[in-house]
Amino acid sequence: MLAIFRKEVNQFFSSPIAYIVMVVFLTAIGLLFWVFPDTSLLENGYADMGAFFNLTPYVLIFLVPAITMRSIADEVRTGTMEWLLSKPVSRWGIVGGKFLASWLLVSLTLLPTLIYYVTLYRLGSPVGNIDSAVVFGSYVGLLLLAGVFVAIGLWASSLNDNQVVAFVLGVFFCFLLYVGLGALASLNALGSIAYYLSYVALDEQYRALGRGLIDSRNVIFLLSLTFFFLLLTVSRLKKTF
Repeated sequence: MLAIFRKEVNQFFSSPIAYIVMVVFLTAIGLLFWVFPDTSLLENGYADMGAFFNLTPYVLIFLVPAITMRSIADEVRTGTMEWLLSKPVSRWGIVGGKFLASWLLVSLTLLPTLIYYVTLYRLGSPVGNIDSAVVFGSYVGLLLLAGVFVAIGLWASSLNDNQVVAFVLGVFFCFLLYVGLGALASLNALGSIAYYLSYVALDEQYRALGRGLIDSRNVIFLLSLTFFFLLLTVSRLKKTF
């Protein structure tokens, strides 16, 4: 797994992929958080990162599949997947290494946004007038949510050898789990089913962590969902190779 992890990390940072991802993400979030009047923090008049944590998942829905779309699809297309499987590394090792590398890239992309927290901390009146517990919980939720998106993206990439199709499928499934289930849960016609849909919806799990109290149930759910999609990816590789 570590060999695959190092290979993926080196591949990310030896090409423009990692830098393009970081620049696109930070530019998009920066514009939404500081410039566009409808979402700008400067229009609120108080130190709060709610807009950042509300908008970032929607950017990740598109950004993460763009990172993962080639992870397995490109290996299959070029024939290197058979070469990898001939080495002393398991399918779990391949999938796990690719997952950790992609998750690391997303985490490093989120890291510079801590400057937003520092800025708001200093701009608060008095200094430090910001709910740090909520910010910490929201960052934990964001990292776990990114992990789920990465696992979904890897599974989408394993379904075929076309990167574009993998990207579209990744966006679709991420959007479905984050937005679609919550929207379905709001329909009165579903009755009691709506309660269960709202609980498994990713947006509800993510927002629960952003309330300032990290509940182990939310953490376990998001980690379990990540493992589930990684399991689907490994199963797909077993069927294909």
